[in-house]
Amino acid sequence: MSDAEDPTRLEEEHGVHNYAPLPVVISRGEGSWVEDVDGRRYFDALSAYSALNFGHRHPRLVAAAREQLDRLTLTSRAFRNDRLGAFCRDVAGLCGMDRVLPMNTGAEAVETAIKAARKWGYEVKGVAPGRAKIVVCKGNFHGRTTTIISFSDDEEARTGFGPYTPGFEAVPYGDLAALEAALDPDTVAFLVEPVQGEAGVIIPPDGYLAGARALCDEASVLLVADEIQSGLGRTGRTFACQQEEVRPDLMLLGKALGGGIVPISAVVGSDEVLGLFRPGQHGSTFGGNPLACAVAVAVIELLGDGSLQRSARDLGARFADSLRAAAHPAVTGIRQRGLWLGVDVGAAGANARAACMELMAVGVLAKETQARTIRFAPPLTTSSDELDWLLERVNGVLATL
Repeated sequence: MSDAEDPTRLEEEHGVHNYAPLPVVISRGEGSWVEDVDGRRYFDALSAYSALNFGHRHPRLVAAAREQLDRLTLTSRAFRNDRLGAFCRDVAGLCGMDRVLPMNTGAEAVETAIKAARKWGYEVKGVAPGRAKIVVCKGNFHGRTTTIISFSDDEEARTGFGPYTPGFEAVPYGDLAALEAALDPDTVAFLVEPVQGEAGVIIPPDGYLAGARALCDEASVLLVADEIQSGLGRTGRTFACQQEEVRPDLMLLGKALGGGIVPISAVVGSDEVLGLFRPGQHGSTFGGNPLACAVAVAVIELLGDGSLQRSARDLGARFADSLRAAAHPAVTGIRQRGLWLGVDVGAAGANARAACMELMAVGVLAKETQARTIRFAPPLTTSSDELDWLLERVNGVLATL
């Protein structure tokens, strides 16, 4: 039995630990494709868990990284570097906001936004010390740090890690009445995913984001949009909030911002909010390092002409139309926004994990979530022919469930 077939051996011999291992050890990737150690090829329809919107080893991103490797790769936060300014300028311009605070991971960006919102609540809104409240949504996924799991209802992520951080209230996703009821004088922010990715590509009702914006304005509450998974072209727009022309007070970016090459994240917002941080109050050793900034600048350039966003809309619609036309008995629901699909399998005996294993056997990598949902997130660079190849295999597997 090879390492690829035996995760236990991997763990024992190589120190590999994965909370939900697939029996595949990837050794190489290019474009939409990866290879395992035995040379088998797979179409990456999970975009390496949403971090690879532009495919593996995109030539423009690799070139940006290589060029930067010949210059400067790392500085401590005590020094500025010549790539940080361009990164902040381009990210702020892409988001239409004033300031950028660079970090490393999505969870770090969320933690930073929580601190920023609380600081704004105390110093601007006038909330009494220690009373700031942030409203979140049930079914959310914002990361796995201690604070973030404190407002998660995912028992696998939170059980055994208490005591939990106070200061959060969860309301049903998509329910404006529940949100309105939760907003009170101590509320400083509403933290929301424009599309809930880990929950199974859950799309809120039309008007939800715009309604949330209006409620937050009325209650003097910051709207914080977690676009870490949904942003940077995934939903067919540069940001999912743009579906309803909503401008949040803080926007969180990560995952695909590093182009699948380096980790980088960002909190983007207004002078009124991010300008409250004073020197020494918040920072990150590696946040805004020149190598990551160089790649992120190239990522933003890729999105500049809108072609990848249009491709995501067109290919995603074709993907969903094909699945709906096939009318597979095992499929009980299909949700699609851009090139991002959640496919529920609900027939007796069918489960998403087993379906993902069947897909892997025919050369497709996809991710199960919430036991009954298969999540598809092909790279935005997927070609029409590649989508045809993918659809043939996905429809073939779904027909057998």
